[in-house]
Amino acid sequence: MKLSTLFVINAILALLFGLGFLLIPTTLVSFYGIQLDAAAVYVARLLGAAYLGYAIISWLFQNSKAASEVRTFVLTLFVTESLAFVVSLVYQLQGLANALGWSTVVIFLLMAAGFGYFYWKKYGSLNQKTVLADGSLSRYGILIEYRGGMPHR
Repeated sequence: MKLSTLFVINAILALLFGLGFLLIPTTLVSFYGIQLDAAAVYVARLLGAAYLGYAIISWLFQNSKAASEVRTFVLTLFVTESLAFVVSLVYQLQGLANALGWSTVVIFLLMAAGFGYFYWKKYGSLNQKTVLADGSLSRYGILIEYRGGMPHR
């Protein structure tokens, strides 16, 4: 699988869940055997808005050639998906959701594994320096040694 394919899968999942949480949160979570009060509906709709943002960013990054930005976003998605996996696993083990809740655990696990694979396979260690076109050095997407004309970002 290519990273661009993983971005598209992430965009589609985030779009579907984002729309669901934004427009019909009580219906969506009822499939998992969960009921929401008014405060939880509010938080679910905020989550839906955030998912829609992830969908747009993932879609836009699918063909990006900006290596340091892609690297940063892949790391961000790896951390986000990993944390979501842990949270969903803990609550699933506590019996919060019905059996369908395991699908959420698996989705977050697979997405975290995918982004983790691409981060470490393609971009190497966290200490890796990137040599930019003008000979400058970058670490974590931050310019650490400048060797060109006027700086730009």
